[in-house]
Amino acid sequence: ETRVWGCSCSPQRGALQLPWPGAVPAGGQVRGHAAGGAPAKPRSYWQYLRRHVLPPPRPPYQRVCQAGDPVLRLAAAAVEPARVASPEVQSLVRALVRVMRRLPCLGLSAPQLGVPLRVFVAEFPERLHLAHSPSLREARQMAPFPLKVFVNPAMRVLDSRLVSFPEGCESVAGFAACVPRYQAVQVSGLNEAGEAVSWQASGWAARILQHEMDHLQGILYIDKMESRTFVNTRWMELNE
Repeated sequence: ETRVWGCSCSPQRGALQLPWPGAVPAGGQVRGHAAGGAPAKPRSYWQYLRRHVLPPPRPPYQRVCQAGDPVLRLAAAAVEPARVASPEVQSLVRALVRVMRRLPCLGLSAPQLGVPLRVFVAEFPERLHLAHSPSLREARQMAPFPLKVFVNPAMRVLDSRLVSFPEGCESVAGFAACVPRYQAVQVSGLNEAGEAVSWQASGWAARILQHEMDHLQGILYIDKMESRTFVNTRWMELNE
């Protein structure tokens, strides 16, 4: 996701049938703490009881997966063109749009909802565009655009000049950093109806497209950021 600041259970419990290849069950962990962080916070009694009464949620989730979730580091699989019209893919697209608009954010990829497929949505409505000052909109080349849905997208660089501006991501919630991105790109793929679509974008729209394309390769903006610009977006509030 780009910010401007920028499984069904079988009758035998524990045998998970994941509806998407490579999906990770809710609460799934990579054992061994390979990243060197602190161990996961233990579940409360009520969380433990709930998990033994209700099945775990299945992707696409209604919340965004956070950095550390293995699904965010997978290279997403292509969707068979014949499956674009399937109930599963249509439900995925609806979930992406619903969560994107609820947050709100400007783009969201399928891996961020726990589904490792090459699908993303993007939208920059007028109300979010006007929430920024005219000077900032001009400096960052922001322009509103309607909902875009891409299935199996491929990207071509149209202008290789690198421009660095702050970005955030709902999968790295509460943080932001400057990220260099190409000035203009073209993304081609299928829309939610299975029709071929292509979009040439520059400025902020191009940044959004590159951010979402990275998600489909298991890449987060923190992999490309200018590390000394990395900030907690609430640092001033926390110092008060």
